Amino acid sequence: MALLRLVQGRTDAAATAIRRAAGTTTDWLKRMSLLPAYIEIMLAAGDVEDARKVCRELEDIARRFDTGVPDAIATQARGAVDLAGGDAQAALGSLRRAVEVWQRIEAPYAVARVRVLIGLACRALGDEEGAGLELEAARTAFQRLGATPDLVRIASYGKEAASIQSHGLTKRELQVLRLVAAGKTNKVIASELFVSRRTVDRHVSNLLGKLDFSSRAAAIAYAHKHKLL
Repeated sequence: MALLRLVQGRTDAAATAIRRAAGTTTDWLKRMSLLPAYIEIMLAAGDVEDARKVCRELEDIARRFDTGVPDAIATQARGAVDLAGGDAQAALGSLRRAVEVWQRIEAPYAVARVRVLIGLACRALGDEEGAGLELEAARTAFQRLGATPDLVRIASYGKEAASIQSHGLTKRELQVLRLVAAGKTNKVIASELFVSRRTVDRHVSNLLGKLDFSSRAAAIAYAHKHKLL
């Protein structure tokens, strides 16, 4: 139900529902099936630190199994968390390990979802060609499976790509820039986005580097000039 609310765009309701479910579920086998949804929703809500904490629990649970599937679930979650946290290189390694397992057991939907994340990691690393190949492969799979919500989401990544090509900033970096332009400190931005101060510091550093500016004021002036706000 929480994931359904997320697809409907009701992120706050999804976060409330999944937190309530996680808070009342203690059996580790049941949590194994619950935590991937928790992580997905927290990342959509921008709470990377909470997702990271729960990802560690998921990895601990996965170590109790001898089969590769629980490890693939945890590794996929780790890749998603690292990507959201700004470490695309680490994310790429985890995601490629996860996709190998899903391909081996012939789980096409899982493969497609991981390929989306791989595509986004490639894009974050500046490999737009690789990103295009991964996203197109995922789109084809979703189309074949009739996964309409995923097709809608992947179409939005195409629009994001056009935006990135124009100014080089990711969606999250652009969001941070807008908050900086509103006169908010990194501490306040971290609170509003439900991430750590260190994560915001990294986003600000990255966006200044991409725009080739040494100060926040110069980046803000650029954003106003190019109507990025």
